[in-house]
Amino acid sequence: MKPLLLDTHVLLWCLADSPQLNPATRELINDSSHIVYVSAASIWEISIKQARGKLQVVMEEFWSALAGGDYEELPVTARHAWRAGQLPKHHQDPFDRMLVAQALQEGLTLVTHDNLLKYYEVPIIWG
Repeated sequence: MKPLLLDTHVLLWCLADSPQLNPATRELINDSSHIVYVSAASIWEISIKQARGKLQVVMEEFWSALAGGDYEELPVTARHAWRAGQLPKHHQDPFDRMLVAQALQEGLTLVTHDNLLKYYEVPIIWG
């Protein structure tokens, strides 16, 4: 069993059944022997991008798809916030930095397509 944390774009690709998601990665995410986490930070990022008009999500469909998957919610804790602030400045996006901090703090493998995250000492599966 490998605990996984989905980057926001990977979450959106999963929920939309997007061909952008690597098929092997999709199989891994759908394998019930793995715990798959979705961070509250990703939901916050989606909400902000939608409010700014950078992303269009039908929220009823989004919540339904999220509930229909085998995803575990990962809240943002004070320890996560502290760790995110202590990370080297390889990446400027605060949401990605939070996901890295959560993965490091909780011993999770981050599933991402963001090449900049390779500079952190976090286990990564490429989406």
